[in-house]
Formats: sequence, C-alpha cells, structure tokens
Amino acid sequence: MTLPNQVLISQDLSCVGQVSLGVALPIVAALDLQPAVLPTALLSTHTGGFGANTYLDLSQQMQQIIAHWQTLELKFNAIYLGYLGKAALPVLAEHLSNLATANAQILLDPVMGDHGRLYSGFDQAYVAAMRQLARQADVLTPNVTEARFLLEQPQSQQGLTIAAATDLASQLSQQLAVPNVILTGVPLINGQIAVVGCSQQKTWSWQTTRLPGHYFGTGDIFASVCFGLWLHGLSLEDASQQAMLFVQQAIERTAAAATDIRLGVDYAAGFQQLLAKL
Repeated sequence: MTLPNQVLISQDLSCVGQVSLGVALPIVAALDLQPAVLPTALLSTHTGGFGANTYLDLSQQMQQIIAHWQTLELKFNAIYLGYLGKAALPVLAEHLSNLATANAQILLDPVMGDHGRLYSGFDQAYVAAMRQLARQADVLTPNVTEARFLLEQPQSQQGLTIAAATDLASQLSQQLAVPNVILTGVPLINGQIAVVGCSQQKTWSWQTTRLPGHYFGTGDIFASVCFGLWLHGLSLEDASQQAMLFVQQAIERTAAAATDIRLGVDYAAGFQQLLAKL
C-alpha cells in the first residue's frame, strides 16, 4: 500500500518547545500534505535552556511500528529525517529501503552539531553512521558544522565566503553521492547569513540579514518548509529561498514580541503568505 500524499517524518518530539517533530508535523500538514510520523524519542522539553529534561528512547517501539507497517506493505513516496539519536539511527539505516517506494524523495537533515561541536552524546561513530545514511538521501540539509564533520574537515568559527560555502556543499554532494545539498545557516564574512545549494551541478545562494540571538527550531522549520514546497513542484533553489524568508520573518515577529525564545519562534502567523506560494 502506497499513500501518495503522505510524508513520513522521523525525528524526536519535545513536549515543550517548538522544535523537531513539533514543528515538522504542522508545517507539512499546512502545506496540504499528509504527515505520518515515526518518533525517535520523547523529551519533556528540548535541550536548550530548560534544565534537566527527560529523554525516552523510542528505538524499540520504532521497530515494532515498522514491523506492523510491513504487514500492511506500507511504503512512502516522501521521507523526512531529522534528529535521530544513537539508538534510532541504526533502525532507520536498516529499514529505510523498506519504508521507501522505488522513486521516493528522501530529505535528511543530519542534526548532530553546531558552532564547531557535536551535540552532547554524539561521537565520531555517530558521524560515521550518519555519513552512511546520507548516501540514501536525495536532499541533505546540514549546517556548516555538520558538513565539516561529514567531510572529516577541521572546524572553524570564522565566517565564510559564498564561494567557500559553495565548495563545501559541492564536496558533500560528490563525496557522499547526494544529488542535492543545501547548506543552511551559513555565517558569511560580510555579517549576513546564507543558504547555499548544490543541485545536479547547479549552485545557488540566498543571503539575508543575520539577526542577533539564537532561536531554537529554525533549522527544523527551514527543512520542513523547503521539503514541502519541493514536493509541490518548486525547484530546490526557489523552495530554499522561500524557506529562508519564512524563517527570517518568524524570527522578526518573535523578536518584536519579546517572547521567551526557548519556546520557539512565531512561524504559524506566516502560513497564509507561505500557502500563496503554491
């Protein structure tokens, strides 16, 4: 059984804080697609500023869910993978080919680090496993830190030029045999922030004003919007631009309202404008 408009989303769910599955599911649904979910973990809050959050690994439950789906011969035309975790990643690596149709479009956001460091609990073995999983993806959306870990390159906190970021994206595409790579949140030497893409030997970039502060969940929002628009037929170049603008405007609304940034950004107010792009 193949459900043509369904998008399988597999990542963690935080009970408080708009990140990961908490934003991916409503965004995919708002874009007139039907989300199906395969949660990797359940957290009381996300890990940014709330203190000692709880963490329930769901990798064993994932295997039971997949086993049930296999009795239904259930497969998906679109799959979106985000934060997985050390126990869940091997489950997806083993079963991804069984969950995907022959022509499935798979986006992998290899969430594992930022600011030149791996997130807590991850190590080089996790990076190596993520590198192998990336070879099954059609679209890869790492930040600069994740890109350098995947390429086994030294980390740096210095800003990049567009040319250097484009080279980084191109190297990922070539070395991991991923047809489409979108480098997100690229800090530029001119003080702006950019999205840089490499797709079938074509490259592009979009840049915008870099706003002060750190806002949780923006990478998840970007990937969700970009993937959803791409599934609707926009080019990845256009989809990435619209996703960048959507995130930028959500941050601006949140900054103007001066709300608690730990709770995430005000992205839902931009749905009407986003849907007009379809």
